[in-house]
Amino acid sequence: MLKKIAVEHLRLGMHLQAFCGAWLDHPFWRTQFVLSDPNDISLILESPIREVWIDVSRGLDLASGEAVTEAEMILVEEIPPAPPAIQEKTSFGDEVKRAAKICAKGKEAVVSMFQEARMGKAIEAEAAAPLVEEISNSVLRNPGALISLARLKTADDYTFMHSVAVCALMIALARQLGLDEQQTRDAGMAGLLHDLGKAMIPMDILNKPGKLTDEEFAIVKAHPAEGYKLLLSGKGVSQMTLDVCLHHHEKVDGSGYPEGLNSESMSLFAKMGAVCDVYDAVTSNRPYKAGWDPAESIKRMAEWKGHFDPVIFQAFVKSLGIYPVGSFVRLESGKLGVVTEQGEQSLLKPKVKVFFSTKSQAYIKPETIDLARSAEKIAGREDAAKWGIKDIDRYWAGDKV
Repeated sequence: MLKKIAVEHLRLGMHLQAFCGAWLDHPFWRTQFVLSDPNDISLILESPIREVWIDVSRGLDLASGEAVTEAEMILVEEIPPAPPAIQEKTSFGDEVKRAAKICAKGKEAVVSMFQEARMGKAIEAEAAAPLVEEISNSVLRNPGALISLARLKTADDYTFMHSVAVCALMIALARQLGLDEQQTRDAGMAGLLHDLGKAMIPMDILNKPGKLTDEEFAIVKAHPAEGYKLLLSGKGVSQMTLDVCLHHHEKVDGSGYPEGLNSESMSLFAKMGAVCDVYDAVTSNRPYKAGWDPAESIKRMAEWKGHFDPVIFQAFVKSLGIYPVGSFVRLESGKLGVVTEQGEQSLLKPKVKVFFSTKSQAYIKPETIDLARSAEKIAGREDAAKWGIKDIDRYWAGDKV
């Protein structure tokens, strides 16, 4: 039996079922656990959350004789579903602030899931559903914000933030392909859990700065099968998530692993996972290499024959842009800048924040140019190192870098 109570009445031994409030407002990435740490209650009391649902059949009830409010008299078998919030489009600048919080909490969730997998605990996909929902809503409000921010990961937290990034990329791609909302959520969950098998790989191999030996590479290549086994023994894991976990390293020409599938035998979702996984991998800083520029990554991936399904890859480019957020470009006027947001009408006309002149070879006052409303055009990609420019991400991400 579920009961709604004020947070002031929480005590150790109660089974927390759900928070009454926004996911970002409460201090934990998951709900549904028994309160066993006094610090957890303190964190809840310090949060904006004022009411919670407890399951009195799985934990303690209110203390005998304790005064109750009208709200605490509500007893239900199931928590009434909250009406879906309307997701209105937001500016990149506004959404990136919220996306930063989602990324931080998302990383916490993935770290926790990896730790639980290493300890032999069964994976509960349902616990991660609120995170996938938050990422999905963020992508709906402004597709570029969270996707771009999740790319800015350190080499040390790559494995965890990669899962958050692929979740967001899968959701954006699913929407571009016209999949329904349930399939879109499932695609996001598949992206979030696709690399769970890496929990079984020693950290010194995962974070090795140099080239892997043949033996070490064989261990890494086992992660899709290891993840599949972990998810198979878990709870509430969809067939799509199992498929993407096992097959995101397959290639349409049959040269991938672990099963050597090809274009005919790969599912739509495995093909989606293959593109999203590679894009985030090549654009991120890794222990052994710096990430590629986003636009350069799109160009190189387009040239790889037999790797990706052409239709899926084209949809992926449309979802991100030919010049994704963070791409360093040169305008025809000679000004250099970084793409800060996609244009609404054309993949070739994003918004660009210019801050350097190739003619004077000097920094200029930063200015955002909307190419959809300007005679300016992108002349091509540029290498920031060629001009001695560092930390270009701060020009679009600001203090979120």
